[in-house]
Amino acid sequence: MPSAAAERSPVSRLPVEVTTYVGRTTEILEVKRLLGVAPLVTLTGPGGVGKTRLALRVATAERAAFADDVVFVSLAELREPKLLINTVADRLGLGDRSTRSVTDVVVDHLRSRRLLLVLDNCEHLVEACARFIETVLTSCPEVVVLATSRQSLGVPGEHVLPVPPLAIPEPGESSDALQRYDSVRMFLDRATAVVPSFTITDEHVDDVIRLCRALDGLPLAIELAAVRLRSLSPRQLADRLNKRFTLLTQATRSAPSRHETLQALIDWSHQLCTDQERTLWARASVFSGSFDLEAAEAVCCGADLPRDELIDVLDGLIDKSILLREENQGHVRYRMLETVRQYAEDRLRAEGDHDRMRRRLRDWCLELTTGFAENYVGPDQLDWVLRINREHANLRQALDFCLSGPAEAGIGLRMVTEVTEFWVMRGLMTEGRIWYSTLTDLISEDDPVRPAAAWRAAFLALVQGDLPAYESLMAEAGEVAERFDDDNSRAYIRHVRAYAALMGNEGAKSAELFRSAAETFKEQGDLSGELWSTYNSGLALALTGDLDGGRAVLRESIDRYAALGEKSWRSWALWSLCAAEYLHGRYEAAEEAGLEVLRLQRQVRHQAVMAFALHVLAGCSTHLGEYQRAARLLGGAMTLWQLVGASPGSYAAFHEPMQRDIMLVTSELGTERAAAEFMAGTTMSTDESVAYALREGAKDQANPQVVPLTKREMEVALLVAKGMTNREIAKELVISLRTAETHIDHIRTKLGSSNRAQIAAWVVAQ
Repeated sequence: MPSAAAERSPVSRLPVEVTTYVGRTTEILEVKRLLGVAPLVTLTGPGGVGKTRLALRVATAERAAFADDVVFVSLAELREPKLLINTVADRLGLGDRSTRSVTDVVVDHLRSRRLLLVLDNCEHLVEACARFIETVLTSCPEVVVLATSRQSLGVPGEHVLPVPPLAIPEPGESSDALQRYDSVRMFLDRATAVVPSFTITDEHVDDVIRLCRALDGLPLAIELAAVRLRSLSPRQLADRLNKRFTLLTQATRSAPSRHETLQALIDWSHQLCTDQERTLWARASVFSGSFDLEAAEAVCCGADLPRDELIDVLDGLIDKSILLREENQGHVRYRMLETVRQYAEDRLRAEGDHDRMRRRLRDWCLELTTGFAENYVGPDQLDWVLRINREHANLRQALDFCLSGPAEAGIGLRMVTEVTEFWVMRGLMTEGRIWYSTLTDLISEDDPVRPAAAWRAAFLALVQGDLPAYESLMAEAGEVAERFDDDNSRAYIRHVRAYAALMGNEGAKSAELFRSAAETFKEQGDLSGELWSTYNSGLALALTGDLDGGRAVLRESIDRYAALGEKSWRSWALWSLCAAEYLHGRYEAAEEAGLEVLRLQRQVRHQAVMAFALHVLAGCSTHLGEYQRAARLLGGAMTLWQLVGASPGSYAAFHEPMQRDIMLVTSELGTERAAAEFMAGTTMSTDESVAYALREGAKDQANPQVVPLTKREMEVALLVAKGMTNREIAKELVISLRTAETHIDHIRTKLGSSNRAQIAAWVVAQ
């Protein structure tokens, strides 16, 4: 079974191209050259000129130069500027379980990394992109940004590279000579995809030249035209294009612009579609990013587009290169290039059908979120998490539509409450809180969704450690629950209060509140709430000193979750058992439960619970005399904590024991050896850390060499850990920039570190 949240490692996160890339050798070399001298390179040009494919090709080629640290972020599907940084953070694999701004989390993560960040389709988010890029480049000296946009971003240090159309041949060129031109090579590649026997012969060489010149070398135009060869010869195709462009010339009294050329060609593609294909093309433009067959059936079908005919219509649009087909893990989705989607959206608006179709998308997303809520505690949980993850962009689009008024906002807020567990599991608390706040401000005072939304918003604030907001939201939740006389919300308010007490090591208070909430949930038939409160009461009981009672509650909860086929909350219950045993000195039992957490997390992929588990397992190894293993597990845990954007300090009960364990490991191994082992742990990926903890990886046998730094190198390392740039270090120590760079190179060599983050982690461990 695929994991519920795919491994979000920031290494080489590049999309897979669905078509062959042709030409652009000169442009690729020039972009690579600029990336070597400029912090920001922006590829500009009109829609359809090939900016995205060029950026993707360069990013792939530059992987080695950036040690595989290349991240591609598509922004075409993003409509809300305030979610830009959250989108980048998610692509980097970062969570936001703290009160720090997402910008600070991203900047700290990138501050010491040599990384190529590709931001694609920035034109509708120019101001937000410019602010974000300037912040990153100011604070992260080794990050390089490659952006694509229809206009420059206006960021200091930006190098703008206009992307030209593909080279076109001159009239009279021979068929052999045509192979030198990228436009011809692309046309031939696309033509043979639809007519495998097609070749450029002397008979129609002039027609191919006419075609490429008429299409102005625009890749998207060439792609759309080439599919016509199924039914037309090159000469017929060239003649028909010539007639269309002649009409444009007569209308404007000048040669058609590249935009007009592309517009005319898309118009022609539109006219050649059947009525049903045109209908689907327009209606599918309301999707953001991609969509699948089920979504198309629900949103786009009707009397004029029956469901049983949809497959044939989809095939027709794929044949015409209007839709692109993508398959991942056996699941097929469809998408449009942004230029083609915008064309269809304009058509839909002109027909006066845009709002109706957006409402249908909203209705479908409401069905989706309702299904998620109803099936979350059950055997299909991870499938539903994957489903919401795939439809995340469409969910955002639906919620954006819900900002249009109080009634719509009430429906949107209901959707947000139904997927709260998704925000938490994916580490998207800030996004969830943004939607809660924005939609709550719009709904009417008597909207029945208010009580459920209020306590959930408070819970997200608590998980992030935003205590002032938590107290304010809890006070509001209490007032709303009383005004609506809502017993279920009153119970959840007690549950959240209990959770806060648990985090603060107030075991008795927490246990009583959880017990009371669980009883109410049981009376109401709220199984999800009952189990959630019950397992947490087990850990709370253990904090009061009643390990046997807490253990019994936790084991029963784990068994009940297992019987239901649930995995996410079962992982937390298992970790709670692990934590309870650890805090009471039952290290073998704690280790057994912690390892079971990690086995389950290979399916769930919840970074926060994995970080907690590794941290407690490090403590267990300490007291079982495996000090090297403890140091490495701690290093692996710290790397995960950095990704999550939090620390284990959120649970007060663990602060003193964990500090004690670190001191014990350092005492037994010695400072240098402990630091070296810790550093070895920080270099492990999440999968490697889990395998190491489960004693499956070869890294368990490795024994890193301890190499001490000189006094000056230690001074430099300390400044690196503070986040200083090379220039700032040189100024602080009154040395030349070159000397500072040499010291850092020596430190990296001695510590075996590939980036500044690992140097900083080593310093922290001292």
